[in-house]
Amino acid sequence: MNIIMMTNTYFPIVGGLEQSIYSFSEQLRGLGHEVLIVTPAFEGMPTEEPGVIRIPAIQKFGGTIFSLNFPISGLLKRYMKTFSPDIVHSHCPFFMGDFALRLSRQHALPLVFTYHTMFEQYVHYWPVQNEGVKRFMVKLAAGYGNLADQLIVPSESVREILLNRGVKTPMAVIPTGVDLARFSKGDGGAFRKLNQIPPEAKVIGHAGRLSSEKNLEFLVNCLVAFLKKDPEAHALIVGLGPSEAMIKNAFEKAGLSARLHLTGVLHYQHLVDAYFAMDVFVFASLSETQGIVLVEAMAAGLPVVALDAPGVREVVEDHRNGRLLKEMDQQSFVEALGWVLSQTPVALEAIKQAARMTAQQFPIHSATDQTLKIYEKVRSRRSVALGKRNSSQYLFLWRMKGEWDLYRNYIQSFTTSVFKGNFQETEPAKIKDTTPFRPTPSKK
Repeated sequence: MNIIMMTNTYFPIVGGLEQSIYSFSEQLRGLGHEVLIVTPAFEGMPTEEPGVIRIPAIQKFGGTIFSLNFPISGLLKRYMKTFSPDIVHSHCPFFMGDFALRLSRQHALPLVFTYHTMFEQYVHYWPVQNEGVKRFMVKLAAGYGNLADQLIVPSESVREILLNRGVKTPMAVIPTGVDLARFSKGDGGAFRKLNQIPPEAKVIGHAGRLSSEKNLEFLVNCLVAFLKKDPEAHALIVGLGPSEAMIKNAFEKAGLSARLHLTGVLHYQHLVDAYFAMDVFVFASLSETQGIVLVEAMAAGLPVVALDAPGVREVVEDHRNGRLLKEMDQQSFVEALGWVLSQTPVALEAIKQAARMTAQQFPIHSATDQTLKIYEKVRSRRSVALGKRNSSQYLFLWRMKGEWDLYRNYIQSFTTSVFKGNFQETEPAKIKDTTPFRPTPSKK
C-alpha cells in the first residue's frame, strides 16, 4: 500500500506529533509499504530525507518556529503520478490539512485524519489571541474531522471530546505506540556523569517541547519549590523551545541554577539514557491528546507525577504507577513528588514495575497493525469512488465539492465563533491554578 502523510510540522521540530509520524512511517516501511511524508520547509531541516517532500513555505511564520506552506497543489502533481497513493493521511486540520483534503478529492482517494492536538491550546502562536480564536479553532478542527472519511484519535478522552463537539465521522482509538525494547535499557549513571549530575541526587525529569502550551510555568514553579525543600534534588529537562529562557530565569532567581540541567533535544540512546538518569518523571501539560513521553518514561521504569487531562489519565494511575492530580495546585504537586521519592525500595520497585506494565499496553507494532486495518477498511468503504478515478467529470465535481466544503467549514467556524458567547472547555475548567509564585519573564 502507498500512503501519503501530510503534516504542518516535522523534523527538526521535535514533539509527539512529529515522533508519531516518524514511528508509524518506519514501521509501515518495515512491513513493505511505501510512505511519502509531505511537510513545509523548516530552518535547520535535514539535507537528505528519503521519503520526505518539503513544500516551499514562509519560515518562522509570525515569529514562531513554525512554517506556513504555500497552497500550490501543482507541486505534487508529478509525485502523485509516480507514487500513486492509496491513502491520504492528514495530521492537521488546516494549512497542510487543506492541501491533503484537496489532494484526496482531486484524485478520489480516502482521507484519514489523526487528531493529534487540542488546537485551542495553541492560540498564543496566532497574531490574535482571544476566546473567539479558541472557538474558531475548536469549530474548524471538528468541521474538518467531518470532512474526512475516517478519524484516528490517540485516546478515549479525545474521542469523547470530539463526539461532544459534533464530530460524526467514524473514529478509531489508536494510541501512538512506543518501541518498548528500545526504552528498556539505558545507562543512567554514565548520563549523570556526562551532565555533571551527582550519582546520589534525586533527579526529577521532564522531556518535550519547551513551550507555554505545555504548562511549563506551573511545572517550573513546582520544581523550584521542591528543590528549595530538598537539597539533594536536581531537575533534568530534555528539549528545546521558547520557554527555555523562562526556565533558566526562574531557577536563577531562586538560586538553583547549579541544580538545573538543560540538555536540549536528545535522540536515540542519548534520550533513553536520560530517562534512566531520572528518578521520577513530571508532566503538567493540559493540551495533549496522549503524551507519548509518558509511555516512554514508563517503559524505562519511571514513576510519573502528572495533572489529570485528556490522554494523560489513560496512562497514569494514581498511587499505582505514579500520581495523577485532579487540581493544578502547587502544594499538592510538590507533596506528590515527595510521596514518590520517599517510598521504600520495595514499594518504589512495585511502582516502577507497574509503570513498565502500563507501557506494555502501547507497543508500536500493535498500533501499526491497527492503523493498517483502518486503511483497508476505509478503502473498502470508498470502493465506489475509487472506481471512478478515470472519470474526468467525476473528479472535477468531486474536487469542486472539496473546495466548497473547505470554504463552508471556514465560514461556519468563523461565524459561530464571532456570534457565540464565551468559550468554555470542560476539561481544563476543573483545573485551578493556586500557584503562589510566578517567575519574572526573561527579557530575551
